[in-house]
Parts: sequence; structure tokens; C-alpha cells
Amino acid sequence: MKLTPEQLAEFAEQGYIFLPEAFTPEEVEVLRREAEQIYRSDRPEVWREKSGAPRTAFAAHTYNEAFRILGAHPRLIEPVEQFFGEKLYMHQYKINAKAAFDGEVWQWHQDYGTWARDDGMPEPRAMNISVFIDEVMPINGPLMLIPRSHTQGTLPAGHDKQTTSYPLWTLDHDSVAKLVEEGGIVAPTGKPGSVLMFHGNLVHGSAGNITPYPRKIVYLTLCAVSNHIRKPTRPEWIAHQDFTPIETVADDALTAYARSGRLAAE
Repeated sequence: MKLTPEQLAEFAEQGYIFLPEAFTPEEVEVLRREAEQIYRSDRPEVWREKSGAPRTAFAAHTYNEAFRILGAHPRLIEPVEQFFGEKLYMHQYKINAKAAFDGEVWQWHQDYGTWARDDGMPEPRAMNISVFIDEVMPINGPLMLIPRSHTQGTLPAGHDKQTTSYPLWTLDHDSVAKLVEEGGIVAPTGKPGSVLMFHGNLVHGSAGNITPYPRKIVYLTLCAVSNHIRKPTRPEWIAHQDFTPIETVADDALTAYARSGRLAAE
């Protein structure tokens, strides 16, 4: 999948683009089913909220075939290769849960702030590209973005280890208020299978989910190989140290996997 010149220009200006329903219901269903199975497992890669509800599952591409395929899918890899002009490696991979009723906040932050401070990533030549596994609605804790905030560079941040179960380099209220005054806030919503791609310095966060509707999103953090991390401080399954360039799978690989599973069950 290639981005159009108009999409590339929109990304450069706004810091994100949204691609509705880039994956089919059949492809999404196998991911949803296997994500729920992963959340039920007792793995160190699965982090939980204080309530015990799943918060995120790291490195699923290393122990689950469906998510391995997704992590090398051309609909996700090719647009980012196009943007950076070189091959990519997987810096981080996670399935964020935002569980029904119990999903907690993700404070306002920039992803590159963490990648630079905790992992020694030289430049913001990495970004998140996400796939909606559930429908993301205005009411179930959608990701909120501050358009054009990526143009401000890497902002000062404090290391918040208390608010949630996941430590995060967060922005203070005054900084967020100033950015919002200039750029506003958007919250992309859409059907399962939609894709959101955003700059590593785009400021974003999400509120808690007190609805009965879960909101699972897969995030691939794709980094230019030449920009690999230099001073990792986090476990390898959080900040990967295998800088092998990603080779894409066939475009129908996820569909083939989903159908092979159904045939085996029959």
C-alpha cells in the first residue's frame, strides 16, 4: 500500500493520517480472537491495570503467528518505508486493551520522548502505525491527538511512575493547554480494521473507558534501520534490539492464516 502525494502532505502538516477500514472483517476477527487469548495468558509481556484488567501485551509478533504476520504486513510497512525512504525494524510492538469499564488513561505524551530518553534512539525517525481491532468510538477512550504538535520538537517531560501501571514521560498541563490552543484536539474514530499513522513527536493521550465497549488497538513502532537505538534501558521485549530489516509478507497472508485456522477447526 502506497500513500498518495496528498496523504504525504497531510501527514507532514498535521502529523497523522487516518485510513478507514484498511483491513477486512475476516482479517480483524482472527486478530481479535487471538488478542483475547493472549490477554488471558500469564506472560511477563502482558501488563495489567491495577484492577487486573489487561492494559497492554508487548511483543506479540514474537509468540503469535497472526500478529507476526500483521507485523510484516505490506499495508503497514510500505507507507512507513515510503515516508522514511529506507528499510524498517520493529522497535516496539504492543496490543493496547482499554478494557470495558476498567481501561485506564494514557497521559499526554510524545512517543519519541520515551524512545530517546529510555532507549537511546538518535532521531524521531520512527513512528506508530496502529490497527483498530474493536470499533473506536467517541465514548470508549479513543486516542486524542493534538494536530501539528509534532512541529514543536521533543518537549520537556516528567517521568510519571504513579498514575497508571505503565511509567510514561508525560507533559505538564500548561504545555498541553498551549499546544491545544494552537492545534486543537482530534480523536479519530472508526470501524475495526482502520489504520492510524502518526509522527513520533505528535502529542497524544486517551481518557479512561467506563463503557461496556472494549477498545483494542495494535501498535507497531517502526523505526528506520539506520536510526536504531543505542542505549537501551528497558527489557528487549519492550524495546527490541534486533535491528534486522522487516521483509513483508504477501498481502493476503493474514486472510490465508484466518482461513487455515477455520479449516483445521472443521
